[in-house]
Amino acid sequence: MYRIGIDIGGTFTDIAAVDENGRVVIAKSSSTPADPSEGLLEGLRVLAGELGLDRAELLARTERIVHGTTVATNALLESKGAKVALLTTEGHRDVIEMREGMKEDRYNVRMAPPVPLVPRHRRIGVKERLRSDGSVGTALTAESLKDAVEQVADLGVDAVAVCYLHSYRNAEHEAVTGDALAAALPDTYVSLSSEVLPQIKEYERVWTTVVNAYVGPVLSSYLSRLSAKLLDAGYSGEVMIMHSHGGVATIAESSRLAAGAVLSGPAGGIAAATHIARLIGEGDLITFDMGGTSTDIALLQGGEAQLTGEKQVGIAKVSLPTLDIHTLGAGGGSMARVAGAILHVGPESAGAAPGPACYGRGGTVATVTDANVVLGYLGAERFLGGRMALDSAAAEAALERLGAELGTSAVTAAEGVAKVVNTTMAEGIRIVSVRRGVDPRRFALVSFGGAAGLHVTEVARLLEIRRVVVPNVASVLSAWGMLASDLRHELVRSHVGEASTTSAAGLREVLLRMEEEGRARLDGFPGTVEVRRALDMRYGEQIFEITVPVDGVDLDAADLVEQVVARFHKRHEDLYSYHADGQEVVIVNARTTVIGKLPELQAAPLQPSTAEVAEPGSRRVHLDGWIDVPVHALDVLPPGSSIAGPALFESPTTTVLIRAGETATVTPHGWLDIDVPLRAGAER
Repeated sequence: MYRIGIDIGGTFTDIAAVDENGRVVIAKSSSTPADPSEGLLEGLRVLAGELGLDRAELLARTERIVHGTTVATNALLESKGAKVALLTTEGHRDVIEMREGMKEDRYNVRMAPPVPLVPRHRRIGVKERLRSDGSVGTALTAESLKDAVEQVADLGVDAVAVCYLHSYRNAEHEAVTGDALAAALPDTYVSLSSEVLPQIKEYERVWTTVVNAYVGPVLSSYLSRLSAKLLDAGYSGEVMIMHSHGGVATIAESSRLAAGAVLSGPAGGIAAATHIARLIGEGDLITFDMGGTSTDIALLQGGEAQLTGEKQVGIAKVSLPTLDIHTLGAGGGSMARVAGAILHVGPESAGAAPGPACYGRGGTVATVTDANVVLGYLGAERFLGGRMALDSAAAEAALERLGAELGTSAVTAAEGVAKVVNTTMAEGIRIVSVRRGVDPRRFALVSFGGAAGLHVTEVARLLEIRRVVVPNVASVLSAWGMLASDLRHELVRSHVGEASTTSAAGLREVLLRMEEEGRARLDGFPGTVEVRRALDMRYGEQIFEITVPVDGVDLDAADLVEQVVARFHKRHEDLYSYHADGQEVVIVNARTTVIGKLPELQAAPLQPSTAEVAEPGSRRVHLDGWIDVPVHALDVLPPGSSIAGPALFESPTTTVLIRAGETATVTPHGWLDIDVPLRAGAER
């Protein structure tokens, strides 16, 4: 029996299958942006071929599929979501446009405001009002509700977002509105803020609710089509969808909370990294995921990734718990251009169609992949294990045109492209580390994504990182990591009260009620359930909260509130080097994470090859001049092998380059553990 993880990227669809013994088999197919499910089904066909099965037989022997999708992300970034109407409290329909009173570039006087996802004529004020304590100030009458529903019907929208003032305290008005919309417009997607994000802060709540309505119909439609196609292909099991918080959820839950999947794909890589941290005994990791379109970077400390409650995706703000991932427009398909005599690389990407010039699909603009072909790093005849030959002449022609704009040769232009993209990615790592007061030099760099292996050691050198780890499933690590994810539900409730006036019984009731709701969402999950709790807290005069874990606190203790206040002081001290015992502490939000633990992903150690390891081949590459370097088959190197650079390591789905002075050791799992020396004159 197999578990299958599927990650659809902008260029390739990555698939990883694991059997009950931990044996991993991987496959890649070209993504199909017009209908991602087509590329997914083709990838399953390729995977079945790798296993010596046909697709129907593979699916019949599959117990679970976990899928990371960019459908919601792309709908946001490309403004291709649903036509949405917003129902909100009368007098408050412009919250989404007023934002928080600040511009992204606050000193740019010519900066135009972003166009909201819901234009003003589709934002409807409803006569109703709840007070801040949840009591009714103005009742929602049948007449005003009927009028609002009729206005929505006249607009002919695909989805409706409902966000009434203070509904996080009292969901009654929103629930009644949701029932009325469902009765009058049964085919319209309805998103209620009291279900999507029941917490204080009006701007964040209305934006997240609107995003949920905007991407919900698109994601629901895709998941319905995918389910039907998988059923026709022979799969009768459940499909789990990767969510931005690093857990998985059912298709039904993912359709309801579509905004939770806006970073579905990259989250799989972080799930994999937490598993890798345990395997290699190194908890401080920086993840470096370079695919065809983008590079995703995250920081793990103590083996745990950080969650954030505020994520900007395009113009939209999503305030659901999300893994703190920094994304750059830098990937193998990133296009190079000259502007003002300066070489730029990305963020525009050639994508899967037409793709880089070397793909031979009509692309003519030089990309990072084309530069790697010109420099000899990529073997033109063995790309994707020989299933796809690269057009070296087309890559050369694209770089010659770029070089002509720069007044230099194709090779020098290719070197420039590599240096620019490496510098961009190193700066991205500085953003998640140095700018947060973290020294990246004490971290290991985990490299994955199909394009990362050719760039990772040079990026590490720029940051003075000494250790690089490249798993043998690096090209599909996000898909592999999805198999290490658990069922997960994140719940939040606004509490908003001074700690001194909060009773232990009241706080206990809030936390236990959230746990009960989370367990109910697991729908009778038979396995082990883990519950984690936290509180968002601040000093009375502060305007931002910090999240304080309260796991291990005895909820029945009479001094429950005093214990969590003490934890807040310590957490504040850890983050900001001071705390203030004399100041009033405010509890703003209660958070509960309910996790249904799925069977742990096994990573079987590499079995020593019984065949004699062939002598490495050789390829001419440009590393400070043209030289011949050995090319090793990554999949057959025995554990314990130690290889000094310069050298190339090839597998059917990725290539890894190490340079002079670097040494790669093959781990028991068949991974590369690379030692990167400091540059001359550098100090630790």
